[in-house]
This record gives sequence, C-alpha cells and structure tokens, in this order.
Amino acid sequence: MTTMESLIGLVNRIQRVCTVLGDFGDADSGATLPTLWEALPSVAVVGGQSSGKSSVLESIVGRDFLPRGSGIVTRRPLVLQLHKTEERQQEYAEFLHLPRRKFTDFALVRKEIQDETDRMTGKTKQISPVPIHLSIYSPYVVNLTLIDLPGLTKVAVEGQPDTIVEDIENMVRSYVEKPNCIILAISPANQDIATSDAMKLAREVDPAGERTFGVLTKLDLMDKGTNALDVLEGRSYRLQQPWVGIVNRSQADINKNVDMIAARRKEREYFATSPDYAHLASTMGSEYLAKLLSRHLESVIRARIPSITSLINKTINELESEMDRLGRPVAVDSGGQLYTILGLCRAFDRIFKEHLDGGRPGGDRIYGIFDNQLPAALRKLPFDRHLSLQNVKKVVSEADGYQPHLIAPEQGYRHLIEGALSYFRGPAEATVDAVHNVLKELVRKSVRETEELRRFPTLQAELAAAAYEALERFREDSRKTALRLVDMEASYLTVEFFRKLPQEVEKGGNPHASTIDRYSEGHFRRIGSNVSSYIGMVSEMLKNSIPKSAVYCQVREAKRSLLDQFYTQVGKKEGKELGKLLDEDPALMERRQQCARRLELYQAAREEVDSVSWTG
Repeated sequence: MTTMESLIGLVNRIQRVCTVLGDFGDADSGATLPTLWEALPSVAVVGGQSSGKSSVLESIVGRDFLPRGSGIVTRRPLVLQLHKTEERQQEYAEFLHLPRRKFTDFALVRKEIQDETDRMTGKTKQISPVPIHLSIYSPYVVNLTLIDLPGLTKVAVEGQPDTIVEDIENMVRSYVEKPNCIILAISPANQDIATSDAMKLAREVDPAGERTFGVLTKLDLMDKGTNALDVLEGRSYRLQQPWVGIVNRSQADINKNVDMIAARRKEREYFATSPDYAHLASTMGSEYLAKLLSRHLESVIRARIPSITSLINKTINELESEMDRLGRPVAVDSGGQLYTILGLCRAFDRIFKEHLDGGRPGGDRIYGIFDNQLPAALRKLPFDRHLSLQNVKKVVSEADGYQPHLIAPEQGYRHLIEGALSYFRGPAEATVDAVHNVLKELVRKSVRETEELRRFPTLQAELAAAAYEALERFREDSRKTALRLVDMEASYLTVEFFRKLPQEVEKGGNPHASTIDRYSEGHFRRIGSNVSSYIGMVSEMLKNSIPKSAVYCQVREAKRSLLDQFYTQVGKKEGKELGKLLDEDPALMERRQQCARRLELYQAAREEVDSVSWTG
C-alpha cells in the first residue's frame, strides 16, 4: 500500500470510528469529539437537482447503487466511505444501521438507501438532516469519504413544505462551511455556469476557491458548436483547484444496464476523440477526478496530521478521565465480584471514619451533644419541684408510715433520692438517641460521598441498610448501658453521704433542740438541701459517664464493626447474588460501554497515526 493510500485509509478509519460512535457534533457527544470529526477532511458533493451528482458518485465508485428518479431523490445526507481492498477480493457494502449484514448485490444497496430514507421521512418528499452511513469495500475504489447531500432547489413542489428551499440550503451549508470540507461542486455543462446553485453556495463559503473542485457534467449534451473550454480551463470561473469534466451514462445506457466499467471506457473514448477536449483528455473523467481528490486529500492530511494527533491525544485523555469517573467494568467471576464489593465497603468505611475522626465534618456534632445538649438537659430536670418543702414533707411522711422516724428519716431520704434519680433516665436515653441520629446521618453522607458506590444503587442500598441495622444494635446496647448507670446510682447510695448527716445534727450542741427541730420546716428544708447536694454529685458523675458509655457502645463500635455482619452475609452469597449487588444503573453501564469503546477505537487510531507519521 502506498503512503497516499495509508494516509487516506487512516482518515477513513478514523472517520469510521466517529461514524460508529456517532460523534458528529451532537450536544451529547462531548466537547472534543466533534472537533476531531471536523478536523478530518472529507468531500461534500454539492449540486442542484438533476445536475448529475448521483452519476458522478457512481462513476467514482464504479457501481450502480444510488436511487434515481425525478425531483428530490437524495432526501437525507449519505456519508459514503470507500475502502480500497486487496485485488480479487469481493466487493461488498455495509450500512451503519445494519452492522452485521454485508451487501454484495448493489441493487439491494439502492433499495436499502431508499427504504432507510422512507423510514425517517416517510414516503413523501420531506427531507431529514439525519445521515445514512454506507461503507463500500472494493479493490476498484480509492480510499475516500464522500458526503452526498440533497440537491439544491429553487422552488417547493407539491408535498413539500414552503421552507424546503431554505431547509436544503441550510443543511448543505452546515457541511460545506467547515474549513476542512472539500467541496465537490457539480454543475451541468448545458446550463450557464453563472446560474449554478453549487457554485453560488461554494463561492459564499469558500470565496477564495481554495477547497472547491468544480465538476462539469453532461458535456456530451451541450448544443452542437458549443463547448465548455472557458470553464474547464478556468477563464470564465477561476478556482484554485482544477475543473474536471465528466461524461455521465445516458439514460439509454442506464436503461440497458450498461455497467460502470464499460461506461468509464466510453467516457475515456469520448475525451480522447473529442476535437474540443482531446488536449485535456488526461485531466478529464471520473477516474481522474477520484485520483485528483485522493492526491489533494493526501496533501491536506499531511498538513493536518499534527493537529489530528493532538486532538486524538486530548480525546483519549478526556475518555480516560471519564472512565476513571465512571469506574472500570465489573468482574464477572464471583471472586472478582466479592473483591470489588469489599473494596467498595472499605472505601465507604474510610470516609465514615474520617467524618468521626475529624478529617471530614460531622463528628464534632457528637461532642456538641456531650458538651452542650446533655448538660443543658440535666440543668432542666425538675428537681426544684421534686425537692420543694411540700413534696419533701409528703415523701418523708409517706415513707415513715404510721410510726414517725426517730432520728434521721432514712427511708424518706431514700425515696427522695430514688425519685430524683429516675429523672436522669430521660437525658440518658436522649443522649443515646442524639448520638444515634448523628451516626445515621454520617452513614447517609458517607454513602453519598463514596463515589465508587454511585455506580451500584443496589449495593448502596444494601450497605446503608446493613449500617443502619448495626447502628440500631449499638443504640440498644448503649441505651441499656446508660440506663444501667442511672439504675446503679439508685440501687446503692453513697454511704459517706449518710454518715455525715448525724454529725451535722450534733453540731448544734443541744440534742433537745435538734429533737424539737426534727419536725419543723427547717428540718425538712435541710433534708431537701441534703438530697439536692447528693443529686448534684450524681449529676456530675453521670454527665461524664453517660458520654463515655455512648462513645464506648456506639461510636467505638461503629468504627470497629459497623459492617461486620454485612461482610459475613456477603461472604455467604453465591455468584448470582453477588452480581445483583453489583447491578449498575443501566444508563451508567451504557455510558461506560460507549466510553470504553471510544477509548479503544481512538487508541487504535493514535497507533495508526503514529505508524503513518513514522513511515511518511
């Protein structure tokens, strides 16, 4: 294969990549990929209706494969990629929308183009900008990408919208205005070139004529005594690129099914024997046009290789970053799946611990519970009401029963203290619940912040449910422990406190006075004061011990064994059940598959560019 064939074949293959992936500048394709498509040179075939566009394309391909008829025949863009194969290989065609079907009968290719057009537009004269992609593999073609566009028209006919003229022009313009688009402007020789729709549009988008190739068709149909030498030799309409004359098959030849090989031979004979064009015969005809376009494409591609390489590298970098964000494909074996699940759990667990230990916000809220909420709750307990003079008298009297106490009202003290200690149960349980709610919120945040988990909504939900279940167990254990701390204070009062009471009674020095005072309001006030002091001492102890129990039973366990039961359950699952946990969002899976396919194909394109660059 020559260097030219390698270069043009390279661009064909890269364009094929873009074709397969659908990267034509759609909004969903990303910012760089459409730029790569636009950076690759292609040839857009432009002409008015019945200008001979189809015949030119068929002459270049060497096959009858395009629909024919009157009016608008081409109603959708046809992206035609020609791939040169080895000699003696069978010719065949493939459509992008039928990727696994090879067409060796080109009459069926024509029918499929017509049918696919009708599928999009209906059997009407409407047009559609959605292209049909056709690849032809043949030893008789040059590597080339041609885009056949609907013929330009001046008026709408019956069955077409009033905007058809503008619609077609806008569609054609969207292709030919790209700076890397080579314009193949088809004009019939038997009409005034000044009225050519193709040349008018080409002049607007390429005023210098640098990327426009003028093609004159139907030279054999000109009036006798006239010729198109002024145009072909560039005197009446100058372009930077040469003009090429074409002699199409006549309608009679088409009706007789004259093949393209015979038609090419007849075309060569026409120019060789024409008194007007014999001196230009070597630069006329469809075969020369194909070679001319190939040579031009080679020079354009050589100039574009550095920018194409840069764009491919940039695209690969974007795709690799996207793959990292989306995550790599999941293993299909159970061992690999289990490894993936455990890795995701560890990632979640790491983030959860960072929240608790201070690497991320949230853990400080637990300290706020201990330092603010619990002390505030303890201060609000209704001890003033419980130790009011009236209630102290009532409790002490009820504790004495029918026989009043003789020295110190021990049972009254016990009942007052036990009743006061019961109030501590509420703050103890509230502290446990508050810590539980913070931990639960941190689990929710950690699940959201574990990017790797976003791919697997089922695993995300199962992991969160397992974590919540574990937190409930920790809460119940912490609640029992906190209440046990309160109950312990009620079950055994500090003896030293009672031992001080008689000493305080005897400090007055007058035992008779103490006896008389034993039933006065002052006596009951002292009892209330003594109980209040004892409760204050217990409150200080619980203010320190309740947080310790909560941290030990909830925070510490959450850090140590939040997912232990989940690990046990996962370890018992079979491959199918593991696969369900790694059942991704279908949209995400589709996105990753597309991304992986793009990455693979663009990496292959880069290798080909590098190989051509070194051999060029």
